Amino acid sequence: MIARMLLAVIAAGLIAGVLMTGVQQARLVPLIEHAEIYENGGHDAASMQTPGGLHLVTPAYAHSGEAHGHDGSNTRLFGVDRYAGSIMANLVVGAGYALLLAAVVLLTGNTITARTGVLWGAGAWLAVHLLPAFGLPPELPAMPAADLTARQIWWLSTVAASGAGIYLMAMRPEGWAKALGVVLVAAPQIVGAPQPPTHESPVPAGLAAAFAASALATTLFFWLVLGGLMGLFTERFATEEASARAS
Repeated sequence: MIARMLLAVIAAGLIAGVLMTGVQQARLVPLIEHAEIYENGGHDAASMQTPGGLHLVTPAYAHSGEAHGHDGSNTRLFGVDRYAGSIMANLVVGAGYALLLAAVVLLTGNTITARTGVLWGAGAWLAVHLLPAFGLPPELPAMPAADLTARQIWWLSTVAASGAGIYLMAMRPEGWAKALGVVLVAAPQIVGAPQPPTHESPVPAGLAAAFAASALATTLFFWLVLGGLMGLFTERFATEEASARAS
């Protein structure tokens, strides 16, 4: 029973990861490639190649999962196609987030259906992406950033506090719980995220804003699909188990 439930949860994560990959390629990769031009000082990224034909890959490409040369060919890193690498990374992320979401649902003593799964996914998106983005918005190549360790600590703290706060406000009826939830959600924003020494960047503000909005929309799509599929699969599994016991 537990094994089948885990398979249902992981399957939802894998499907959501695959679907998110397609959205990333359509919405995010073109913006990243555009920003690469500014990062390279105005030079076309296709000219930035090593003698072996390997494009120089930036950390932003690692996050997006793919880089394309302007001649239409896929760049490769360690012999792995960037699109294939993106799919593999999103499969791992999808399965991991699915297991985490399922664990939170079980630990809080709740059940999940197709309808409530979408709500759980929306709540997870708020905690993991939207609220942290107020302090650390999604970044393009060539954009300034603060110390990595400081950003990671603030992000993890914000996700934990925001998740707990959203749960208290949405799931607990007590007035003190809702008040504490507001405090937990607001506290990381009041403290503030680590900031770089300067905000000067060659990337146009409009391009950076478009990327941040597209990245948040992509992750919202992922979480809604993940929550909905997880609820659908687990609800169907529970129905089958009940029918088997009745017979």
